[in-house]
Amino acid sequence: MAERTSYTEGTPSWVDLGTPDLEAAKRFYSGVFGWTYEGGGAEVGNYTNALRDGLPVAALAPQQDPSIPTRWTTYFASDDADRIAARIADAGGQVVVEPMDVMEFGRMLIAFDPSGAPFGVWQGRSHIGARRVNEHGAVTWNELHTREGADADRFYGSVFGHEQEPMGDGSFDYTLYKVGDRPIGGRNQLGDDAGTAPAGWLTYFAVDDPDAAVTAATAGGGTVLIPARDSEYGRMAVLADPWGAPFAVIAASPEEPS
Repeated sequence: MAERTSYTEGTPSWVDLGTPDLEAAKRFYSGVFGWTYEGGGAEVGNYTNALRDGLPVAALAPQQDPSIPTRWTTYFASDDADRIAARIADAGGQVVVEPMDVMEFGRMLIAFDPSGAPFGVWQGRSHIGARRVNEHGAVTWNELHTREGADADRFYGSVFGHEQEPMGDGSFDYTLYKVGDRPIGGRNQLGDDAGTAPAGWLTYFAVDDPDAAVTAATAGGGTVLIPARDSEYGRMAVLADPWGAPFAVIAASPEEPS
């Protein structure tokens, strides 16, 4: 069982989705990942925790701004969200939701990196973030897609202290982001073939059977962006939910939590 009780600063610790149809989105993701749900009352703005075996792995909520494309947001753990907010500004990013307390659960902010990719920061209190990772229906990887790779590397290194390991071999440009010696995410340089796709973080969810997840997603009204294929890290696919929010699925790994 890949259960978490804490996160080191700079490690992705939570993901959530703002969606225009919360009830339909709950049905869609339950069909793909087997999620159940708790919370979601009016007192928390219908913010709803998705559960695996009774523990939170992600959240769904009503979309706040219909003009912004639906998307999953990656949150990085922090011991002090206010300190990180200052670093974001100093490094050339933009804080769009200033640090704020979320009841007794924690303190958060939302920001954009210099390339326009949104991300969050979560200073957990009673809610540390995802309690299960790296198993079916839980987050296993977070990956930044951007046209400004070198600038992104400098930004995230400055804000979170990520150590970085270039992985490209000339045919692609990819950098691992690490906290200490543990990879916690990656940065992929978008090429001309990406068209007008915006910069953003892509969430990978572990699944027992990626092909079955693709079938369930398409049956629920989702679309396939990259068909299921084998990779050196496991069989994977990139999908979009019925409202266009992209996410990836990849075969679950028995590795320890990141």
